[in-house]
Amino acid sequence: MKTRIKRLLWLPVILLLEVFLLSGCDKDKTKIVFTTGFEEDVVFKIEDISCTKSEIMIYLVNTENIYDEVFGEKIWKVPYDGKDVESRYKETILARISQIKAMNLYAKEIGVNLNDEEKKNISMAANEYFSSLSNEEKQLFNVSEELLYNMYAEFAVANKVYEEVTKGVNPEISDDEARTVTIRSILIKTYNIDENGNKIQYSQQMKADAMKRAYEILGKIKAGEEFEILEADYNEDEKSSYSFARGVMPKVIEDAAFNLDEGEVSDVIESEYGYHIIKVISNFDEEQTDINKQLIVSKRKEEAFVETYDNYIKTLTSSINMDLWNSISYERSEGVSTTTFFDVYDKYFK
Repeated sequence: MKTRIKRLLWLPVILLLEVFLLSGCDKDKTKIVFTTGFEEDVVFKIEDISCTKSEIMIYLVNTENIYDEVFGEKIWKVPYDGKDVESRYKETILARISQIKAMNLYAKEIGVNLNDEEKKNISMAANEYFSSLSNEEKQLFNVSEELLYNMYAEFAVANKVYEEVTKGVNPEISDDEARTVTIRSILIKTYNIDENGNKIQYSQQMKADAMKRAYEILGKIKAGEEFEILEADYNEDEKSSYSFARGVMPKVIEDAAFNLDEGEVSDVIESEYGYHIIKVISNFDEEQTDINKQLIVSKRKEEAFVETYDNYIKTLTSSINMDLWNSISYERSEGVSTTTFFDVYDKYFK
């Protein structure tokens, strides 16, 4: 199941959740929404590149079937942000496919193409997925092996564009930048939560009393009492143990944690949450540091790509057949169970 969920999060390279086709680009590129003048089964166009109903259905059915396996079919009717989950997810698919189409347009501008080996792999992937479909699925999708080849090719090009745009990102991350520390913490809060979930800060007197209690606890620690025992008695946080890298916790907590040695205890630290006393359990986890290095590089690449992509899509015009788009839905059937469209791609493009 974890692999399935990972696939959903991975598709495509960067998930820009703004629905490009439904929101327009900017004040100079107002959205264009048509319901006539489209070729049969064309859902949208970006410049001279189009997307068909068949493509939408392949994405929609595969991903919804995967979610059905994990969460059950009832997940789609759960209310979410004024609609239901299925409607919102359908919009996300539109955003994902429109991004891939836009990236293929950009590929032409920067000269990104597929090589012979990649084309061969795409042919094998298209053949494998097409052969896996039942007759009912082929009919539902109105799909051909050629269409699948084009979809996989666009996906591969989009990945190559991402790599091209982000190849200049510096992958060298120091151990200190990626370092993760683990602490135990005692928090004496300086706020309450009202019945509506809003944070209400303590009065000055209540805050002074909280600070006094924090310093009394620190005194006990300095006198030799066990941190963990005092933590169990006095900590007002829901958690007592945290592992984190830089940029996650409040700056005052981060600064203290990253400047203490293993086993050391901080002074009383004030944050927006109250008064903290922390003890460093580990100030360097090599395995987690290596993981964080990869995450930092990925984040830098994402930021570099988003900047380039956002600037590029401002130059594009788009149109959508709203009547056809609104008519698209997935009615489940025993003969329609395909989930492997993205897995097959992964097989040939790891």
